[in-house]
This record gives sequence, C-alpha cells and structure tokens, in this order.
Amino acid sequence: MDVSIMLFTRDLRIRDNPALAAACRAERVVPLFVFDDAILNGRFAAPNRVRFLLDCLADLRASLRGLGGDLVVRRGDPVAHTARIAEQTGARTVTLADERSAFGARRLAALRRLRLDVSAHPGVTVVPPGALLPSNGDHYRVFSPYWRAWEAARWRPVADTPARISLPDGVDPGPLPRLEDLTSGPLSPCLPPGGERAGRERMERWLRTDAAAYEETRDDLAADRTSRLSPYLKFGCISPLELANAAGGAYRRQLAWRDFHHQVMAAFPELPRRDYRPRGRRWNLERDVLDAWCEGATGVPVVDAGMRQLHREGFMHNRARLITASFLTRTLGVDWREGLAHFGDWLVDGDVADNAGNWQWGAGTGNATRPDQVMNPLRQAAKYDRSGDYVRTYVPELADVPAPHVRHPWTLPDEARRSIAYPPPIIDLT
Repeated sequence: MDVSIMLFTRDLRIRDNPALAAACRAERVVPLFVFDDAILNGRFAAPNRVRFLLDCLADLRASLRGLGGDLVVRRGDPVAHTARIAEQTGARTVTLADERSAFGARRLAALRRLRLDVSAHPGVTVVPPGALLPSNGDHYRVFSPYWRAWEAARWRPVADTPARISLPDGVDPGPLPRLEDLTSGPLSPCLPPGGERAGRERMERWLRTDAAAYEETRDDLAADRTSRLSPYLKFGCISPLELANAAGGAYRRQLAWRDFHHQVMAAFPELPRRDYRPRGRRWNLERDVLDAWCEGATGVPVVDAGMRQLHREGFMHNRARLITASFLTRTLGVDWREGLAHFGDWLVDGDVADNAGNWQWGAGTGNATRPDQVMNPLRQAAKYDRSGDYVRTYVPELADVPAPHVRHPWTLPDEARRSIAYPPPIIDLT
C-alpha cells in the first residue's frame, strides 16, 4: 500500500495546498500536525497566536474528516514523530510547505536525513523565495526592482483540492490539546476566529465590499477598511496565490512586500536578530521609556491608540504600525528588537519575516531606500485620523476631546501613572 505523510506547518488549509495535493497522489495519506516543543517553550508561543492556531486546527480537522480522512495530532519533535508514523504505516514519502525561516530550514534538513523521500512545496508565499534573483546577487535588497520582477513572473497554477483522503488503518488521530496545556499569559479580548472557513469568508467579503477602494482607504485609521487577512495568511488558512489573483494592484503590492521580506530572510536568516544594514546606532536603554510605549501611555494619542488596539485585538492597523515603530525607534531611540519582541507577544499575524522586515525598515536598518526617514506622529494623525475617531476608539480618556485637540499630546491621570514619567521626551513634533 502506497502511503504518504503530509506534515502541516504553515499551510493549514485544504484548498490550493500543493504539498497536500502531492501527498494525495498516494493511496493513503497521514495528515500530520505536531505541536513542536521547540516553539512552545519559546517566545513564539504567544497566547493570541496559539488560540488562533487551535481554531485553525479544529477547522482543518473538520475539513479533512469531510474528505474521509482526519488530522493526526502529536506533540514533541516533528521529525521524530514523522519517523515513528512512517515506521508504523510504511510511508515512504513526506510532503510539507517550503518555509524558509531559519527554523523551517533546520526542520527540513533534519527531515531529509530520514530514509524517506521528502519534498517541500510552494504555498507560503505567492512567489517562492529564491525564485526571483537579480543579476548581481543572491536576493533582491531593494523592493522596487523586486516588485517589477514579481509582477512579471509566471506564477504556479492553483493546486487542486483533494476529492477524498484515506487514512491508513490503525493510526490514532489524537485529541487537540487545550489552550492552557500549551501556553499561558494574557489573551486579547477581541480576537478573530481562526481557520480556513473563517479566512475564506473574510477574504470573499472583503473582495466583494472593500477591495476596490483599498488604494483610497488603506491608510485611513478610523475607516478600518483594510482586509484584516494577515492572520489567515500567516497560518496559511487562505492561499496567498488565490488572493493575489483576485485582488487589485494596490493590494497585490502589499502581497509582494510580504514575499520580498520572505526572500530577504531566506538569504539573511538573522533578520529577526541582527541589523540587515548596520548603522552603528546607539540605542536608548531606559526601561521606563519602553514601558510607556508598550503600555500605550506615551502621551502621544495616535501612538497610544495603536498600542492599545494591539492589546485589545491582537492586531494593529498598518498605518499605526508604521507610526508606532517610527516613534519607538526614531523619536525615543529604542532598539527595534524591543518593538519586534513586543509585537511578537501580541500579534496574531506575527509572521517572523514580515514583522522583522517591517521593523528594520522603520528603524532604518533594513531595506528602506530612505533610511533616515522619521514619521512625525502628530502630522501622521492629522493626515490619517482627521476626525480623531481612531484615537477616541482606543483611548477612552480622550473620548470627549474634539478634533483637532484629540491629536495633541496628553498626560495620564495620577492614578494611572504608576512609576513611569509620562509623556517621555518628545522632540520636534510640532
């Protein structure tokens, strides 16, 4: 009997999943997901993302059962569990998504040391890292030429959805664990539901209602008409290729930025840890300044609103991400790695490559063509939150302040000040 193992990682869907389609060429398939202790024991097991992941896996299990199969769930080392299931079932092939982080590369290398036929397939990005190369280097360092190459590239066809999946006899699927068995810590109260079904519903609704106006509304903080599809892309609940085929030019450019950061990290795996382009900057080490930013209590309304949205929803509007990152690294002079870590603790869509690439861009240590650019948060608020409604939504202390005064620096009441001096020094914001 021909048996294949499909190791799910960052592709938690049945539609347009090339690795799953390849696995289903076998008579029997073991769809496998392993809760990796190397991830669960580290900072990447943020409660918001683990809760979303559990939703994704429950939805994936339901989809696989609808096709006649099931999701086999284990915890520990993915390579060891793959080897055990291969021995148990006689599987000779393993398929998985081609994920190019340093962690993903180590996992793939370890799998390939097994006596199995292991193949990695596209699907995490629209264009796989390494598929587009400049004539004078190993990867694109500037976005504009990458964008031109990305637009001109011939994309792969959409993979077929399996009609049926048959699990080998004698394989125990195992239960999905509880959230408290996997992680601990605060959860955001307004998290989106995870899973392919929720992701596709969100994608289809956004394409139908707001996608056409994306270019005009994407930076309007209060309008909140961005797609909010980033968590579903991060966990592979929706296909980035399908989304790119359906979306317009402005949104496709954002998907190209995502691919760009993935190809940068494939070439420079230290992207989340080291300056891509060292500037020799000396960072502000004052903990009080960082704490004020983390808590959404800097005294700059649009910055505080962004940080409080992050804590409430596990999400932050993209324009607010740019403003808060620039404020932390440029105005307060705090190391971008501190901001990356705090975002990583809360963002449901905490994609390592995209998050690190954007933080380095904002700090001037990454792929920005204007590394000295600083965003003035007051001017940004005046332009992108003209009515002040975004600030009022997330900073209730300012709910009754009229525009334009709601954009001006403010001071927390004494009972909320704790031991932190608010606001921290602000230079040339007017």
